[in-house]
Amino acid sequence: MEILTGNELISGGTVYLDATNRWVEDLQAARLFSKDEAEARDAAMAATRASGRIVGVEVEDVSHDGTGIVPKRLRERIRAAGPTAPLTLNGRVYERQPLGEDGHVSI
Repeated sequence: MEILTGNELISGGTVYLDATNRWVEDLQAARLFSKDEAEARDAAMAATRASGRIVGVEVEDVSHDGTGIVPKRLRERIRAAGPTAPLTLNGRVYERQPLGEDGHVSI
């Protein structure tokens, strides 16, 4: 099984394509593509790249262990867990700005 993942351009947040073709922050909401769905997966990648809103779009191999989606690569498991260091500026800690209801970060 495979998923599509990338980074939201403005916030840098890790996002996943869901079954309704929206980009979401929750790995467990990601659309699972079977190997037979390569054409649909590639079309979604092309449309996403054309929008310019999501960067670094990649296909990731995953498994489903009964409790949820598990990325096979360590790098993707780390990305799914969120930042490994706090976001700080001049000693002040900031939360990463989440995607809005429409799938965009408000600026």
